[in-house]
Amino acid sequence: MDEIKSGVIVIGGVAVIMALLGLYMLQGKGTFLIAGYNTMPKEEKAKYDGPAMARFIGKLLFALAFSMLFWLAGMLLEKSWMFYIGVALFLGFTGAALIYMNTGGRFLKRPSASEHEKNK
Repeated sequence: MDEIKSGVIVIGGVAVIMALLGLYMLQGKGTFLIAGYNTMPKEEKAKYDGPAMARFIGKLLFALAFSMLFWLAGMLLEKSWMFYIGVALFLGFTGAALIYMNTGGRFLKRPSASEHEKNK
């Protein structure tokens, strides 16, 4: 029982931290927390819409925290199938986010109409 109690505390704490970080990033802040983006040179960062990327990561953090609630419920109710659903959701959200972020240039800055006219 002690293992379950400590597991619930740890997983619950991580889920709360993820939700709080999600709130912060939904405001378009926190790009320094995004691995890869924070290590880019300034010229490369200028090509990306950092606030949009931060908002997406904020939504992802909420989804991951939600999936962790299934882990908690599975541990507390001693239902392993709930834990496995949570793991599947966690992995599914992570995989979908990786695909979404790395395809289609979704977070590249688009030139405004005035900038587009200047380049003609």
